[in-house]
Amino acid sequence: METENKSDALNIKDSLVNGNVAIEIKHLKKSFGDKSVLKDVSLSLANGENLVVLGKSGSGKSVLIKCIVGLIYPDEGELNVLGKNISEVNDKELNELRKKVGFLFQSAALYDSMTVRENLEFPLRDLRKIKQEEIDARVLEALTNVGLAEVIDKMPSELSGGMRKRVGLARTLILNPAIMLYDEPTTGLDPITSKEISSLILDIQKKYNTASIIITHDIECARITANRMIILKEGVCFMEGTFQELEQSEDKWVRSFFI
Repeated sequence: METENKSDALNIKDSLVNGNVAIEIKHLKKSFGDKSVLKDVSLSLANGENLVVLGKSGSGKSVLIKCIVGLIYPDEGELNVLGKNISEVNDKELNELRKKVGFLFQSAALYDSMTVRENLEFPLRDLRKIKQEEIDARVLEALTNVGLAEVIDKMPSELSGGMRKRVGLARTLILNPAIMLYDEPTTGLDPITSKEISSLILDIQKKYNTASIIITHDIECARITANRMIILKEGVCFMEGTFQELEQSEDKWVRSFFI
């Protein structure tokens, strides 16, 4: 595994150097009133890469990915997603860009009044000239990819927390996003289910070649999914490396995440 991760790290470095980049962030800053959350964040995400962002509560992890999809606008800095500068696109262009960026919220954010089938059909509502047969096929494929084809006609209230996360992921994947953003994907789950979700993130990367940012404080999730990791501290990228490199860091604060 260590040799494989080192090889991944080299490939990713080459990709970034050669401009094979899904997301590029330069000197991003965001404050809320007097509280400075992102003080100076710069990072790049290569196409096909799983980048884990680790950090203590309040370090700016969730604010970072909300800036990426335009849910929050940064105060300063440059944010390029799939070659588009977020600060320069109009509302129509931003909505089109969002269709290429999947976002799995902590809560899975399913519509409680809709069945699983209806939840997955919802993102397809804006697609013109798509026949019901194709919609049915895409819904079934998305659920099959997360191992839950059998729950297609159930309500979210009938599902476990882990199953709701999987359905939320299936709904995100139905538009075939180029980028996936995972906000604490294993929060509130038992260790076995957390490992299943982490393995699913890895499977999705391999099957769809998605570029993903995974916000987490779950070190086992990071170990399973990360090609590369960045640790945020007090609003800046404090350290970057593979899981093994950070785990063996001489910095005591960094090593504290791995204990």
